[in-house]
Amino acid sequence: MKRRSLPLLAAAALVLAGTAMPARAQLSDHAQLLAAVDGRAAQIAGMSRAIWGFAEQGYQETKSTALLQQELRKAGFSVTAGVAGMPTAFVASYRRGKGGSVIGILAEFDALPGLAQKAVPERSPIAGQAAGHGCGHNLFGAASVGAAIALKGWMDANGVEGEIRVYGTPAEEGGGAKVYMARAGLFDDVDAVLHWHPGDSSSAAQSLAMANVSGKFRFHGVSAHAASHPDLGRSALDGVEVMDVAVNAMREHVPETVRIHNIITSGGSAPNVVPDFAESYYYVRDWDPAIVRQVLGRVRKAADGAAMATETSVEFELINGVFGLLPNDVLGRLADANLREAGPPRWDDTDRAFADKLSKSLAEPRPIEEGQGVQPYSLGERGAGSTDVGDVSWVVPTVGIRVATYPAGTSAHSWQAVASAGSPFGEKGAVVAAKTLVLTAADLMRDPAKVKAARAEFDRRRGPGFAYQPLVGDRSPPLDYRRKAGE
Repeated sequence: MKRRSLPLLAAAALVLAGTAMPARAQLSDHAQLLAAVDGRAAQIAGMSRAIWGFAEQGYQETKSTALLQQELRKAGFSVTAGVAGMPTAFVASYRRGKGGSVIGILAEFDALPGLAQKAVPERSPIAGQAAGHGCGHNLFGAASVGAAIALKGWMDANGVEGEIRVYGTPAEEGGGAKVYMARAGLFDDVDAVLHWHPGDSSSAAQSLAMANVSGKFRFHGVSAHAASHPDLGRSALDGVEVMDVAVNAMREHVPETVRIHNIITSGGSAPNVVPDFAESYYYVRDWDPAIVRQVLGRVRKAADGAAMATETSVEFELINGVFGLLPNDVLGRLADANLREAGPPRWDDTDRAFADKLSKSLAEPRPIEEGQGVQPYSLGERGAGSTDVGDVSWVVPTVGIRVATYPAGTSAHSWQAVASAGSPFGEKGAVVAAKTLVLTAADLMRDPAKVKAARAEFDRRRGPGFAYQPLVGDRSPPLDYRRKAGE
C-alpha cells in the first residue's frame, strides 16, 4: 500500500475532527468563486424574474433599481442612489483594506417598449403591459449584482484588499445613462470595468460598436378643419414628411457605413384636423463619431428646409450620443479564458424542449447546439448596434462578454428574446456570466501586473492627448425620453 504524505494525513485528521481548514488551503480562488456563484444561482434567478416582471422602461425603473440596491445593501455594500442627475442610477461599493485594485461591474435593468410577452415559447402578449426585456437586461443586472456579492465573500474569506463597485446603469436602450455617469467622473478612479450582455451564443470576442447620436424633431404648425378651411392650416405632419423625403434623398450621398433610422412618434389625432404638432425621432450611426456629428448636421438642415417649405417651425432636442467601443486585448483574453473555464450554459431536457418549440417561430431556426459552445476569440471585428458602454470604454479599460440566454438564431429586441429572458433557459446563461465576471475580477485583484498591462494598452489605443468629450455635450439626462409626445 502506498504511503500517504503527512500533510494529507494531517488534513484528513482535521476534517475528521471537524476542524475547518483555511479556505485557501481547501480550494483555489477559482474553485471558491465558482462554488459561490452556484450557491447564489437561486438569488440571481429571483432578482432576474422580478425585474423581468417589472418591465420598466428607461429612467422609469424605480422598482428594478430598488431591488438591486436592496440586495447589495443586505450584502454589506454602501449604496449611493440618484447619481449624475438620474434617479434610478446608483453606485454600490465595497472596500476591503487600503490597497488593491478598484474593479467596476456594470448592471443594466431597463426594458424595451412594445415587447410585452409571457415566458412561453409561443407568441403570447401580456394584456395591459407595453414593455418587455427584449435585450435581457433583467438577466444582466441580476447576474452582475450576484457576481459582486460573491466576489465580496471571496475577498473577505481570503483577506484580499481592493474595491468592488457596481454601477446601476438605467436606460441603456437609447437613454445613455453611462454617458452621464462617465461625464460626471464616476469611473475616473477605476482600474477596470467588466460587463456582459445576453445573446444567442457565448463569446468574449472584443468587437467594435458604432457611435450613435439621436434626437427628436418637433414641428409646429397651425390647426384647421381639413375639409372646410384647409387653406388656414399649416400641417406639422407635412413638415415631418417633407423632412423624411429630404433625408431619404440624402442617403445616397453619405458614407456607406452610415446608418440613419427614424420613426414618427406623433402625427396628429384625426385625419380631418390639420395637425399643429408632429414629431420624428432620428438615429444616426457610424464607426467614426466625427462622421456621426457631420451627418446629423445635414439631417438638421433637412428639417430646417422642410419647415421652410411647409411654413411650419421646427425645434430639435438631442436625446443621446454614444462613442463606439474601445477594445482591450489584455482584458479580452483574460475574460475569454475565464468564460471557457466557467463553461457555456448547461441546459436540461426542459430547456431544450422550450428552445425547440421557440425556434420554430424564428425566420431561420438553428440547432440549439450552436449556443452551447464558446465562440473563438477575436479582437476588433465590427459588430452591429451601439451601446453607452462605449463611453465607459474610452475613460477606463473595459471588457465585455456575451453569454447565450436565448436559442441560436434569436434576434434581440424580439418577443422570443423576452420569453427566454423570463425563463430558466435564460437564467442559466446569467449564472455563467456571473461566474466569468467574478473569475476575471478576482484575477485582476490578484495580479496588479495584468491591471497595469491593460492600462498601458488602453492609453496606447486612445492615443496621446486624448480628452473625453461626450457627444451629448452639456445637456441634462433625458429623463422623459420614453414618454409619448405631448405627455
